[in-house]
Amino acid sequence: MNSDKPTLTPLRTFRLPSAVTRTDRPLGEALVSAWQSDGIFQIHATPAQQAATERALAASRAFCARPLREKAAHVSDLTYSGYVASGEEETAGEKDGSEIFTVCPDIPADDPRVIDHWPCHGPTPWPSADYADAMTDYMTTVGELGHRLLQLAALGLGLTDPDHFTRLTADGWHHMRVLRFPPADATSERGIGAHTDYGLLVIAAQDDVGGLYIRPPVPGEERGRNWLPGESMAGRYEDEEPWTYVAPVPSVFTVFPGDIMQFMTGGALLSTPHKVRLAARERYTLAYFHEPAFNAVARPLAATDPAEHIHYGTHFTSMFRRCYPDRVTTRRMDEEGGLKVLARLREEALRGGSTARP
Repeated sequence: MNSDKPTLTPLRTFRLPSAVTRTDRPLGEALVSAWQSDGIFQIHATPAQQAATERALAASRAFCARPLREKAAHVSDLTYSGYVASGEEETAGEKDGSEIFTVCPDIPADDPRVIDHWPCHGPTPWPSADYADAMTDYMTTVGELGHRLLQLAALGLGLTDPDHFTRLTADGWHHMRVLRFPPADATSERGIGAHTDYGLLVIAAQDDVGGLYIRPPVPGEERGRNWLPGESMAGRYEDEEPWTYVAPVPSVFTVFPGDIMQFMTGGALLSTPHKVRLAARERYTLAYFHEPAFNAVARPLAATDPAEHIHYGTHFTSMFRRCYPDRVTTRRMDEEGGLKVLARLREEALRGGSTARP
């Protein structure tokens, strides 16, 4: 096992205004510049935001301390929310060490979309009311940050409309992965292999243990387009420098772009590859994804071909089916014809039936 200590590289850290106006364009330009040079930046958390983070981390620790048979009972056959055991996920064909509870939009069973068999729609299998409250409060807190960050990104990219991205995320399919990483052992330090995230914007918080590494943009380096069949960043450049160690810093969030941001900006903002290495102690982290609405259509800023688009629901469903081909959710989707429903939703959205699009 590699015992080399990571090199500490301070990340640029910003404070966000309570509301974004066009006068904040210089801040937006600074955020975009940090993404383009470093692949990541940090933002200061307010005391209220940090309190929500600490409560969510504490709830995660309490849940993960439960017996495996109890945790494994919290899995849904309608939605990809719920428990994922260590080793159940793979990156580039290798098992990851992370233990996960995924939180997707919590949609009641009597909602018309659930009754109509919309893929990935259904109630979240919460382990307790306290856990649900802690995670919902945290997601509301960082979701508001995501809204402002997208407005600043639009300004920083030179767009005249600061709400270009946020119109896409109205009623967004925001979700989160609550992760526990076990201590490293004598044979493995793999937490999660190198990959990029499939969505629009990632906001993460970690405890004081550390283990996250990101790959900054490298001139001339090819970045995979995960939204296309057969292309993926999973496992690429895993053992090739440069990788930046994201040192734990109190009361900050780390922020980086996902695949849809790379697609929409034509590569002006690249999706940031990242990986996790296990440490001597167990580690907890919260990875929140600020996303388009399920039936939204994302297009490049400089779109000229009407066929060039990403239907978010199709993209999300495809990514999760790829991660969990044998999960009960995937099997039920196949049995009930969920992909046919998804194809209908996509066609309706492309005809203009979706209002959540820029």
